[in-house]
Amino acid sequence: MKISDLLSLFYSKRTEISANFSRVLPLNETLTDRWEKAEYLGFGEGTSIHDSAHVYGNVQVGSNTWIGPFCILDGSCGLKIGSNCSISAGVQIYSHDTVQWAVSGGKKDYELEAVEIGSNCYLGPNCVIAKGVKLGDGCIVGANSLVIDSFGPGLKVAGNPAKVIGNSNL
Repeated sequence: MKISDLLSLFYSKRTEISANFSRVLPLNETLTDRWEKAEYLGFGEGTSIHDSAHVYGNVQVGSNTWIGPFCILDGSCGLKIGSNCSISAGVQIYSHDTVQWAVSGGKKDYELEAVEIGSNCYLGPNCVIAKGVKLGDGCIVGANSLVIDSFGPGLKVAGNPAKVIGNSNL
């Protein structure tokens, strides 16, 4: 395929997407299928994941979950995300950290702990979920929050570090 053929395809798809959905996407998002990527990764039926999202290790996702652009899903020690979740743009979920490794000059190991996000959860844009966190079903995490503790079902949390600010009204 010539570069001119690729550009022609891109321009055609960009025009189609703009007309049908009132959005203009970068080249990679225009030419890829979010649902095919989710299927390739073994995620549940109806789940979609933007092409710009990074997936590492053992990540399991239920059905009908939307994973937005520029997310990081780190399953180094396991990551489970339930069904019917909305994982907003820029969300980072980590099942490891390298703090002790770094400050020890590489003498200590990476710290690993699985992460679990329940079903029917909303993670706001640019929030960070730290290793070992478990969020119960129906949790809402506010934008730009740092979640270092686990929270039970139906809670709304926000802040740095995240604290309970209410109920999700389920």
